[in-house]
Amino acid sequence: MHNSKLLKLLAVLLAFVMIAAACGDDDDEGSTDAETETPDEGGSDGEGDDDTVELTQSGGTLAKVQDAGTLQCGGNDTLPGFGIVDADGAFSGFDIDFCAVVAAAVLGDSTAVEVTPLVAAQRFPTLQSGEIDILIRNTTWTASRDGAEQANFLHTTFYDGQGFMVAADSGIASLDDVADASICVLTGTTTLLNLNAVLGDLGIPFTAVEFESNDELNPAFQAGQCEVWTSDASQLASFAANMDIETSILPEIISKEPLGPVVADGDTEWAQVVNWAVMATVQAWEWGIDSTNVDDFLTSEDSNILRFLGEPIEDDDGNSVVAEVGLGLDPKFAYNIISQVGNYQEIFEKNLGPIGLALEGSPNDLWTNGGLQYVPPFR
Repeated sequence: MHNSKLLKLLAVLLAFVMIAAACGDDDDEGSTDAETETPDEGGSDGEGDDDTVELTQSGGTLAKVQDAGTLQCGGNDTLPGFGIVDADGAFSGFDIDFCAVVAAAVLGDSTAVEVTPLVAAQRFPTLQSGEIDILIRNTTWTASRDGAEQANFLHTTFYDGQGFMVAADSGIASLDDVADASICVLTGTTTLLNLNAVLGDLGIPFTAVEFESNDELNPAFQAGQCEVWTSDASQLASFAANMDIETSILPEIISKEPLGPVVADGDTEWAQVVNWAVMATVQAWEWGIDSTNVDDFLTSEDSNILRFLGEPIEDDDGNSVVAEVGLGLDPKFAYNIISQVGNYQEIFEKNLGPIGLALEGSPNDLWTNGGLQYVPPFR
């Protein structure tokens, strides 16, 4: 009796196996041949399969950049201190230096960067199209941009806020005096959205005069085509330092403007690489490591610093090993960044100090000094 039941059970199981095998064969008649071929033999006959193999082998943005040997960075070319072009056509500025930071980390060469100058309205379409690998162009991190622009915002490199600038003899001393004024603003920016929202809520009527770029807006403001210029406070300060007219910055700040690198959605590996490259400048600053003394730290007795700089450390078995952080980068990526570009403090003071922006006591100061620059451990 027992044997009879066992035989019936085995017969049922065998039937299920045969049915499953038949269903598997019906899904894709060519799958068996394709699976037994190696990639060198061309895979299956379908063009789609060849494309899939190629995509898998080529990797994401990190592999693309390393294969090309050049980082494509979207930036500014009209904003003193952040992104500007000199008479020889060379880019410089705070944001441009962070393009160099990423190139130093990924390629070992901070000069292996091609900057594409973009007006505000071009930023996200150019990033989405893949024409650039990264956008570092005074771009504010917002929920709608994070969600609707296929953009991935990374570590904030500059904490800013929207302000207002007027000619010194305008008679405008605060937002209370702005009613019915004409206000210069860049189109395609959060600046325009904030202006409409905040002044609308306050019941202050105004006329927005929109421009595509600061190259157009700056001379228009100085010529009196608008009475007020609104933008990030840092931008206003940078332009005020080089104007032919006397200006005044109003006391009100009407928004939060966290600015930093942006990459396209969908490539976690690339986002992590860029994030840790940028944060390395802050960590170096915290440890007192800069471009002038980084070589002195190569013999540090602090294992965390040695690991950070890609130097050998002793493992649990007493062996001397170089720690890998698993980012697909040279273990000395942080050393390359600091030795070739500098730490965060150096980058800030070199580019933004000359236009009158102070690091000490600002939100951009190190967390140990009361600022907001704080990064996770490099372990």
